[in-house]
Amino acid sequence: MLFLRLTFDNFHFISKLSFIRSKSQKNIPKAYKFFQRKQTKDFGGRMFIISGRTMLKKAQQEGYAVPAFNIHNLETLQVVVETAAELRSPLIVAGTPGTFSYAGVGNIVAIAAELAKSWNHPLAVHLDHHEKLADIKMKVAAGVRSVMIDGSHFPFADNIALVKSVVDYCHRYDVSVEAELGRLGGQEDDLIVDGKDALYTHPEQAREFVEKTGIDSLAIAIGTAHGLYTAEPKLDFERLTEIRQRVDVPLVLHGASGLPTRDITRAISLGICKVNVATELKIAFSGALKNYLTQHAEASDPRHYMIPAKAAMKEVVRKVIADCGCEGKL
Repeated sequence: MLFLRLTFDNFHFISKLSFIRSKSQKNIPKAYKFFQRKQTKDFGGRMFIISGRTMLKKAQQEGYAVPAFNIHNLETLQVVVETAAELRSPLIVAGTPGTFSYAGVGNIVAIAAELAKSWNHPLAVHLDHHEKLADIKMKVAAGVRSVMIDGSHFPFADNIALVKSVVDYCHRYDVSVEAELGRLGGQEDDLIVDGKDALYTHPEQAREFVEKTGIDSLAIAIGTAHGLYTAEPKLDFERLTEIRQRVDVPLVLHGASGLPTRDITRAISLGICKVNVATELKIAFSGALKNYLTQHAEASDPRHYMIPAKAAMKEVVRKVIADCGCEGKL
């Protein structure tokens, strides 16, 4: 792991030099090409950190969804990769800006790549709800190949302009781009959206948004919310159908934690190709951990009390993969 850490630190330094020295747009990709060469050399000639574009297109064609699990620590990352590999499920590992600040982008990419290699299981490392182009550029240089730019809090025209700038940049590096139209209620990272400020996605605006931005996937608001539901959500499946009729890119469902299986299955049948899960993993992890420490007050070894916490998360991952219908689809 020390060697891996040094490798990524050296890459980060070299990539900075490449960007500083570059005087024209055509020279910018050098840092990213360096990462590709290092990854190919270090990982046996196979790219294990991949773009989300191909896996979502395949899901769209075959009628299932790819799960995107928000990770928060080493144990979450271990569990989602291990379980997806055992079930041969496509996998997107997502992190909010807060997660990348907490763990470090180089650490997350390096550990994800090592786990993907050890399980022989390619995956996408995804930026969830990122809002700044400069932040995205830094993380793309570190090896991330799947991005969500969230300008949903801006007016429609400003959202388009921001997303288009991210697409223009990321597509030069074969990095897939997701964007959001409409606003989900609830809390994601440090972003809190009151229920009265939540906005559903307008189908005709969705068509214009996709055409003008060139995004690879579209996150829509049809009644889900981030965090825990206080009552069973009522999804607007008619709106989803209307959006699907106007938009040909894969559609993304955020706020899937706690949704009934029947709603997830129906949403997938109507065009959802990516399902995001975060809160459900956190609750399983913290609940099992609290329970163990309550019953074993003397416990002090993380290698012991993390075992039930990881087992609880594993059950969540298995259920989500089953709900998405993606077992054996890698």
